[in-house]
Amino acid sequence: MPEPITGGCLCGAVRFAYNGEVGAASYCHCTDCRRATGGPFAVSVRLEAEKLRVEGRTESFTKTSDAGRPITRHFCPTCGSPLFTHNAGAPPAFVKAGAFDDPALVRPAVEIWTDSQVPWAHVPEGLERHPRDKS
Repeated sequence: MPEPITGGCLCGAVRFAYNGEVGAASYCHCTDCRRATGGPFAVSVRLEAEKLRVEGRTESFTKTSDAGRPITRHFCPTCGSPLFTHNAGAPPAFVKAGAFDDPALVRPAVEIWTDSQVPWAHVPEGLERHPRDKS
């Protein structure tokens, strides 16, 4: 059996392990993701939620997204590191790329909410682009 994929928060209070296929990563330029990460976009990796094991306590915040669906963001209550999100009714978890122990696992493939991207931050060219949500 392959080794689990691991990661966690800045202070180490929250750790995760994942046994499964790592999905493609996406850049999200929406206002909510910018505010939640403190950066120009969020980079999240799609994983199967039922295969993600989390150790340690997380806090969460749920808000209706610009796409009209509730999205819950989970973070470490000690250091504040954003860790993963869940969309209502969607089985995947979207783990923040910066939380992986091995960042080489991250394979960006798509950008969403490009209509609201900031002009001073750039991502690699050639990714699939969507002016709003992909769905």
